[in-house]
Amino acid sequence: MADSSGSNPQSPGFTEKLKSWLCWSWTYICALWFAMVLTMVYVLRSPLKLQETVNAASVFLNTLTPKFYVALTGTSSLISGLILIFEWWYFRKYGTSFIEQVSVSHLRPLLGGVENSGSAGLFSSVNGDTEPRSNVAECKVWRNPLNLFRGAEYSRYTWVTGKEPLTYYDMNLSAQDHQTFFLGDTQQLRPEDSVMQKAWRERNPQARIRAAYQAIELNRECAAAYVLLAEEEATTITEAERLFKQALKSAGKDTNLVVYIKRRLAMCARKLGRIKEAVKMMRDLMKEFPLLGMLNIHENLLEALLELQAYADVQAVLAKYDDISLPKSATICYTSALLKARAVSDKFSPEAASRRGLSTAEMNAVEAIHRAVEFNPHVPKYLLEMKSLILPPEHILKRGDSEAVAYAFFHLQHWKRAEGALNLLHCTWEGTFRIIPYPLEKGHLFYPYPGCTETADRELLPSFHEVSVYPKKELPFFILFTAGLCSFCAMLAMLTHQFPELMGVFVKAFFSTLFAPLGFFADKMESFMPSCLWHQLTNV
Repeated sequence: MADSSGSNPQSPGFTEKLKSWLCWSWTYICALWFAMVLTMVYVLRSPLKLQETVNAASVFLNTLTPKFYVALTGTSSLISGLILIFEWWYFRKYGTSFIEQVSVSHLRPLLGGVENSGSAGLFSSVNGDTEPRSNVAECKVWRNPLNLFRGAEYSRYTWVTGKEPLTYYDMNLSAQDHQTFFLGDTQQLRPEDSVMQKAWRERNPQARIRAAYQAIELNRECAAAYVLLAEEEATTITEAERLFKQALKSAGKDTNLVVYIKRRLAMCARKLGRIKEAVKMMRDLMKEFPLLGMLNIHENLLEALLELQAYADVQAVLAKYDDISLPKSATICYTSALLKARAVSDKFSPEAASRRGLSTAEMNAVEAIHRAVEFNPHVPKYLLEMKSLILPPEHILKRGDSEAVAYAFFHLQHWKRAEGALNLLHCTWEGTFRIIPYPLEKGHLFYPYPGCTETADRELLPSFHEVSVYPKKELPFFILFTAGLCSFCAMLAMLTHQFPELMGVFVKAFFSTLFAPLGFFADKMESFMPSCLWHQLTNV
């Protein structure tokens, strides 16, 4: 048993070595086979009448007029130009090359290739090794802790601008959340619960509101129906708060409903200016339900405490949640950077710092900014107002543009309130990209930046918003190739049309120079090999 168990780990290593050796040797075998094919073609040139065929082809090509070559190169330029336009449009819309995608998805399996495994996630295991995580896990979408009210806030934006701030994908995720969250503790659904299950799935807002009233007719104590009306029908925060209080009275002992309603009531108090009341409600909620940390209520608390300018309390919350074992967020990283920047930003001067160097406190602030920027590199452009803000979505992607929009929408005012903090951010945030090793997939303080964020953000953010992409993708090879081919063919067409005789001389000189090495190689082979051997091989 010991021998067999000890030999098992060695067999995969031997198999891998054998495969690598075969792959290494296959390249040289193919090259040798190609050389043998060329040699046989040369040897059998007489029986195959290759010389006569080449002469006939050259005579035919010489009879063609320059107009034919102009049409040929012009058509090639047109076709490659159309391919270039399509490739560029596809790359701008989907972030990848169509030809490359088709090649990878269809040709790689035929050639025996395999897909790359998902890159590492955000966190590592206890021993420091990276935990294998799939792309789905990396691009998990989270509920926005500070999401707005549809009726009182999102709908107002639609009335004023005529644009829809939420995507169907985002609203569909919210419908799934509500169905799961408000299902209730009983396995047997009541009639009003069945109505509400259908109501959350309705795409039309008016249909959802009608279904909520239908559920209330079945049961005046249907808390989920009041929640829907508070979210979608109420046109003011005051009205939404009244409906949430009504829902809280009807919630009973349904934990999910109670937590959701109390959180939204605290957000209503925050929006109505009763910030201390909102802070107390959030603290009580976190104390009453400590196991529901996945709801990220502490992010609501951090924003409210920053509004009160209670920076010591903010630091206490960060000390509890900015832990290596807990998932990070832009709120955690950038709030930590704000506190450290606030301590030095009022006296910070780039000129003075370049002369005397950074102090310890300034170095800590810069390192905190670099840490935050590496976690989410999209945020600084919104905080520095280099890019316009939109209403945040109801769901966000960690480290993505959607999270950056959500954070900056609520926290830009706090950065502006700290004197000099935005100036320090402006002077230092781009230095982060010089710290991250190249290639960018390696990461520095965090694990590699997921490559799927762009696709998920495009689903979460409205089409009129220009999605921020990081790292910036280089143009695919096929776009550069088609651009070069189009330009080259167009140039040939123009030159052939303007200077037909000169281009004819140039083409003949080009092909004679191109085939000169082959002629030299053939002459050397004839002088090296005995003529009788060539004759015998030809007879064979």
